[in-house]
Amino acid sequence: MTQISDPVIKLNKLIAGIDFAMLTTVRPEGTLHSCPMASRGVAPEGVIWFFSPNNTEKVEAIRTSQRVNLAYVDHSGKRYVSVSGYCELVRDHAKAKELWSSDYKAWFPGGLDDANLILLKVNVQQAEYWDAAQGRMAQLLGFANAAIG
Repeated sequence: MTQISDPVIKLNKLIAGIDFAMLTTVRPEGTLHSCPMASRGVAPEGVIWFFSPNNTEKVEAIRTSQRVNLAYVDHSGKRYVSVSGYCELVRDHAKAKELWSSDYKAWFPGGLDDANLILLKVNVQQAEYWDAAQGRMAQLLGFANAAIG
């Protein structure tokens, strides 16, 4: 069993209850593209997983540049979190089954067997959050040594 590290615990607390993250990718020509993604939290190994159709602009961008950013916002709770990392495109039926929720059926009518389904594996490299007491962004330490995809 993978032991959960302190930064993973802290990051999960910061994003708990925030159902969507804005995923920003770098297009092949260098411009940025953002889109909302259903979020599930951070896995013990410092990875955030997403489901995506394979034929999207974000997937094409990731094929060119694996560098991504995730933005989580909860205005009422004054929680603002920015996560940077490297994204891998993964086809793993067992992992998809582990992560699957019936909520995804709306995007993938074929379920887990949908040929257009691909997983996005974001390896967290850095995380920052709004520290209301300090009135500034604060670095969440402990992710700098995570493996680069």
